[in-house]
Amino acid sequence: MGGRRAMSYQFIRYEQEGPVVTITFNRPEVLNAINPEMEAELHQALDQAEAEASARAVILTGAGRAFSAGYDMGRPMPDGRRGALDPTGLSIGEYLRWWHLNDTQNVQKLLHLWYLSKPVIAAVNGYAMGGGFWYATACDITIASERAVFAQPEVRHISNTTFLFAALCGWKVAHRYALTGDHIDAAEALRIGLVNEVVPHEELLPAARRLAERIARVPEPSVRLNKQVTSYGLLASGIAAGMLMNGPLSALAHSSHGPERERLFAAQRQGGMRAFLAARDGPFQPEPFGPRAAGASR
Repeated sequence: MGGRRAMSYQFIRYEQEGPVVTITFNRPEVLNAINPEMEAELHQALDQAEAEASARAVILTGAGRAFSAGYDMGRPMPDGRRGALDPTGLSIGEYLRWWHLNDTQNVQKLLHLWYLSKPVIAAVNGYAMGGGFWYATACDITIASERAVFAQPEVRHISNTTFLFAALCGWKVAHRYALTGDHIDAAEALRIGLVNEVVPHEELLPAARRLAERIARVPEPSVRLNKQVTSYGLLASGIAAGMLMNGPLSALAHSSHGPERERLFAAQRQGGMRAFLAARDGPFQPEPFGPRAAGASR
């Protein structure tokens, strides 16, 4: 099935060995926070794997100690705002429109994984937060390292969850974690159905590769069509419509700017994103699971 091949990208790594393509988020210095350039490269790489006849399955993972910490909140906007949350200089209508467009596009990016003919296996090696949580959830199969931690802490600064979480794990589970932003460790992720399997950290990529190679032994038409049976069936049943509600409801959430968020902005002005996150997450410590739980070894 061929040897090892690597393609050149700036913010991801793309490697094909035999029938398996491995795509790695590669901004470890910022816990693989997703900036527009890295996300564009991710989808370009997915299309590249889709077009490569010898590729039969894709593994998505992260470099360093995170799968992805989510969308890069510390990135200044082209119009000079401190970040996407900052409404400075925008009318309410402009701010609503920006978030509606942004999060409607985000849904289409997640669905891109479902429309691929080749299965995508998430190998979650550490923190999967916010947008990283969403991508891990959208993959066809998710294997977690014992060190994996999942969360949507963005709800703590007035942001939105994804309907995909409720569709996968049930609405009571989704409410338990999407209404608090609480951390979910690997064992809890397995219990609630967020992941398929938990493995020792050093076994994560070998386990993902073994599964990818096992899938590659099945004839290509069978893999392609049976993925479509599931993905297209779920989309036809209404999941796509539910996910598209993220656009308008996200815009409303982000536009609900008030004293709570202004307090976080004040902390950010004084001490940067680290201070913003400390002010946001401090009242929620200790977390129920993971390395920030009471009694956890750091």
